[in-house]
Amino acid sequence: MNAHHEHEFEAAPGLPEPLPQGERLLWQGSPDWRTLAIHAFHVRKLAIYFAGMFGLQWLYLLGEPGGALLMPLLTSAVLASVALGLLALTAWFSARTTVYTLTDRRILMRIGIVLTLTFNLPLRKLAAAAIRPQAKGHGDIALTLTGEDRIAYLNLWPHARPWLLKQPQPSLRCVPEAQKIGALVLQAWTAQNTDTLAILGNTEQTPAPARQPREREIAAATA
Repeated sequence: MNAHHEHEFEAAPGLPEPLPQGERLLWQGSPDWRTLAIHAFHVRKLAIYFAGMFGLQWLYLLGEPGGALLMPLLTSAVLASVALGLLALTAWFSARTTVYTLTDRRILMRIGIVLTLTFNLPLRKLAAAAIRPQAKGHGDIALTLTGEDRIAYLNLWPHARPWLLKQPQPSLRCVPEAQKIGALVLQAWTAQNTDTLAILGNTEQTPAPARQPREREIAAATA
């Protein structure tokens, strides 16, 4: 597992160098920026919060003269709109500069707006994959790494499973047709790990089976 800086000299979008002979590209895509704004940048939650604060401010100022009522409310509305607009714009830039790539041997994540990194995750280094479905077929696909390999949460964000700070999980965030992509990941993983057992199951609701020698699991289910 390694990371490459920048992408000005990419051999192809999302690929820092040409694929080796015999390696096949299975899928390539990016997050949906609207879904990313909602689930990673929490624009909808903040909009609800600002609306609540706006209502409380209106109640507090109720009874004041027109100018004393209107100007504070207008200022609050403008500031809230600017904040939400900046978050939405950041989500758009994040989605636009992100490319996820699945081949029959690895997953590559080209992420970053200013400082771009490409993470190379061999399928043999993956222990599990969990799908968290979202509206309109979108979803997150969180990847669990084997062994002691770790990527810092701040290096991954927002392309990491939320709130797992101690053991960060790289995630394909807010991708369209998440179930279909999860099936492709499972198929590619199985082909690369012919001496192991692939298990489909819910990683949070069912206990993990006892591990046998040369056996690991990959789970594709609701996170």
